[in-house]
Amino acid sequence: MRALVAGKVGEPTDVLRLESRPVPTPKAGQALIRVKATPIHASDLHVLRGRYGFAPEFPAVGGHMECVGHVAALGPGTEGLRIGERVVVAAVPAVPGPPVAGTWQEYLVADTRRLLPVPDDLSDSSACQLAVNPLTALLLVTRELGVQPGEWLLQTAAGSTVGRLVIQLCRHLGIRTINVVRRRDAVEEIQALGGDEVICTEDEDLVQRVAEIAGPDGVRKAVDCVAGHVGAQVSQALAPGGQVVVYGALSTHRQTDPAALTIPLQARSVIYETKTVRGFWLNRWFGTASPEEALRALSQVRTLVADEVLSIPQGEPFPLERFTEAIELAETPARGAKPLFIFEDDQNKDDR
Repeated sequence: MRALVAGKVGEPTDVLRLESRPVPTPKAGQALIRVKATPIHASDLHVLRGRYGFAPEFPAVGGHMECVGHVAALGPGTEGLRIGERVVVAAVPAVPGPPVAGTWQEYLVADTRRLLPVPDDLSDSSACQLAVNPLTALLLVTRELGVQPGEWLLQTAAGSTVGRLVIQLCRHLGIRTINVVRRRDAVEEIQALGGDEVICTEDEDLVQRVAEIAGPDGVRKAVDCVAGHVGAQVSQALAPGGQVVVYGALSTHRQTDPAALTIPLQARSVIYETKTVRGFWLNRWFGTASPEEALRALSQVRTLVADEVLSIPQGEPFPLERFTEAIELAETPARGAKPLFIFEDDQNKDDR
């Protein structure tokens, strides 16, 4: 089989090579998956650069998040799935937890507790993106913060994939959103998507605008994917006793120095107004959630997408051979479609 392999830490286009590897064999409790589609997430590239929250053992197959495919074989005594069944693989490495196979290859072996059957009418593009961004949006809103109908939720990076999903989910749940964007030309798009209020940091003061929208005390719940100065402003905009969950650091997207990944909080505001700033990382959630809990959450996401409550934008397909182009697209600001590696069925017809 073909696999996209990084020999060492470095820039993805420099260290990745297309290799031929033997097809793995599933053990008890495992399934062999014939991969159909798998996305290129920013986190996948951060792993290769050595700036993510975990490091695989190199050489390593790229892609450490999710894919969709068909069950090609089952390990000895493995039950609950059938050959040919279409499944999503939640390949997010649990931290702490055992290593998980990379998805940028034609076949991979996965624990059956990481597999979620998906209906045929759900496109490969949507299915292969179920287990990371939509799940993150759901967990942030409903489990990490428990936002209730009628409450305000403040979020940064509203134009990001997760940001857009948060808007859709909140609209479905009756939650009002205050959405922060960097560019004025993004405001109308966020409003059209269902965002109740939009703040543009290009020409507006975040803290002042939140006070005007939600009242002088501010908001009680927020999610931040930017960190840095914007993350600090979100903390300032919280009401006394409010909480912000930080799940990304887009302000330092290409930064590799850990000392530069900061949020300059105002100590007086945090101490005297007893505000909470804490992190969320999907990998660590997978490390602490039971397999049953993880599958329940994934099933909930599958239903939200199948019912068109959550809309996942169509990805841009690439074969593995064009990985350099695919990575360049993934790195392009405001790129639109997410690049996906696509594996054609006719390369191996035995597992149809």
